Amino acid sequence: MSRAPLVSTIIPCFNQAQFLPDAVASIRRQNYPAVEIIVVDDGSIDDSASVAAQLGGADLHYFHQANQGLPGARNAGLERAHGEIISFLDADDLWHDANLGIQVALLDGHPETDIVVGYSQKIRVTGYKDGRPVCEPLSDPAPALSMSCAVIRRGVFNQVGIFDQSQRYCDDWDWFMRARELGVGIKIHEQVVHYYRRHDANMTNNADIGNQYTLMMLKKSLDRRRRQQDGRASSLSSLLKKND
Repeated sequence: MSRAPLVSTIIPCFNQAQFLPDAVASIRRQNYPAVEIIVVDDGSIDDSASVAAQLGGADLHYFHQANQGLPGARNAGLERAHGEIISFLDADDLWHDANLGIQVALLDGHPETDIVVGYSQKIRVTGYKDGRPVCEPLSDPAPALSMSCAVIRRGVFNQVGIFDQSQRYCDDWDWFMRARELGVGIKIHEQVVHYYRRHDANMTNNADIGNQYTLMMLKKSLDRRRRQQDGRASSLSSLLKKND
């Protein structure tokens, strides 16, 4: 790689002031030289704005908007991103220090691939020390179609489109399904790049709403594939096959 392409990392934030400093710190620890951080405050009523101001730095850009939900915050970040590569990190999660070093190299080494996705590991918030969350491992690493695990060539969003704001939950799964239906090259590898912090305020704690939006996302995908195949929904290839 002769020149490190700029990576735009978008952090949607809604009332996550206590988690935001660790998320930003995990981006700043990356073994990668060209990153801009875009914090989209999606109508927070906590101290997210003052925390973002304290984090400061020329690499960090903060924007506030009226609450639009997670997909709306991600779309707002995309509008402001300057990078050739797009990445995301939820404000209450963390990156492994080697995330961008690993994943951008894989993207650079596989020109046929437009999206690289690594493994995620769940960790649990067990308490707080000096106002910062303390965590412990909760599960073994696993593949996850999560935006926080991926690096994406910017041009892919011209092909797949932005996030569906009617998908208040599962907007990342919906986006990945659209990418798969279009045959976008996706490479999954087994190195942990993301830590998913479980805590009392996770969006996914509401299983009933999550299931409702999951079914909505799957129906949209089936309907799109039926329209393309004269009423029959074609199967999508497995993402878990080994690909070197």
